[in-house]
Amino acid sequence: MNKDMAAQAASKDGFIAALDQSGGSTPKALKLYGIDESAWSNEAGMFDLVHQMRTRIIKSPAFTGDKVMGAILFEQTMDRDIDGVPTAQYLWEKRHVVPFLKVDKGLADEKDGVKLMKPMPDLDTLLKRAVAKGIFGTKMRSVIDAANPKGIAAVVAQQFEIGRQILGHGLVPIIEPEVTISIPDKAEAEDILLAEIRKHLDEVPAGKQIMLKLTLPNKANLYKPLIDDPRVMRVVALSGGYSRDDANAKLKQNVGMIASFSRALTEGLSAGQSDEQFNAALGAAIDSIFQASRAGGKTA
Repeated sequence: MNKDMAAQAASKDGFIAALDQSGGSTPKALKLYGIDESAWSNEAGMFDLVHQMRTRIIKSPAFTGDKVMGAILFEQTMDRDIDGVPTAQYLWEKRHVVPFLKVDKGLADEKDGVKLMKPMPDLDTLLKRAVAKGIFGTKMRSVIDAANPKGIAAVVAQQFEIGRQILGHGLVPIIEPEVTISIPDKAEAEDILLAEIRKHLDEVPAGKQIMLKLTLPNKANLYKPLIDDPRVMRVVALSGGYSRDDANAKLKQNVGMIASFSRALTEGLSAGQSDEQFNAALGAAIDSIFQASRAGGKTA
C-alpha cells in the first residue's frame, strides 16, 4: 500500500469527490450537466461524454489534494486516460488526490426492506487490475429502505464479507450501506445499522482498516463510535439527494465525518459554461464542502 496515500486518506483535511456514476446513473448526471440524451447514439458515446465531464472536473485548478482528499472512479474512468496518463495515476501524480474505484455491479431486487449488491463473480480480476493501475481503495453500495433488522443485518454481512476479500488485495474498502433519506423510519434504521456495523468490525483482520460511507444521520454524531474506532480509517458522508446547502449543514453537525458527495459536488456545473465560469462554480462548491468537512475537525 502507498504510505503517502494512506496518510492522506486517514488524516488529511478535505473530502472525497464521488465521480463514479455508472451505466444506470450516467444519463441523469449528464442531463444535470446540460447534455441531453440526444447527444449520444450508443453507450460508448455516452461514456465518452461523461469522461469529458470528469476530465474537466479533475483538471480544474480547484480540484487538488489541498481540499479534495480523494476521488471515487467508475471502472471505465479507471481504464481511460487524461492527457495520455491513466486516470488514477493522473489523479495522484498531477492533482495529489487519492484514487478509489467503485467495484459493485449495482443492486439486486428489494427484499426485507433492503437492496443487496448483485453478485460480483469477477471481483478478484477487477481488484488485481485496480492494484496494477495504482488504485488505493474501493467503494461498494447497498441500499436500506426500511428499519428491517433482518434486511439490515444481511446488508452489513454482505458488505463486510466482500470487504475482507478487498482487504486481501491490499486495498482499503469503503463500505457503503446507504439509508434512503426519504423513508419514515430513517432514524430507527440508522440505530440498527450502527449496531450491526459495530458487531462486524471484529471481523476486520488485525492491522487492517476499512472506511465507511454513510447517509448523514438524523441524530447528530450518531456514528461517532465508528469514527473513534481504530479499525475505521475514515467515516465519510454521502449527500443522498440532499441539496449541497442541506448536506453541508448536516455534515457540520457530525464531528469527524467528512463528505463524499456526488450530485452535491456537481450541482450548478454545466457543459455550456466557459472554463472561467465552470472553474469558479466548481471552486465554490469544493470550498463549501471542504469547510463543512473540516467544521467538526478530527476530534471533538
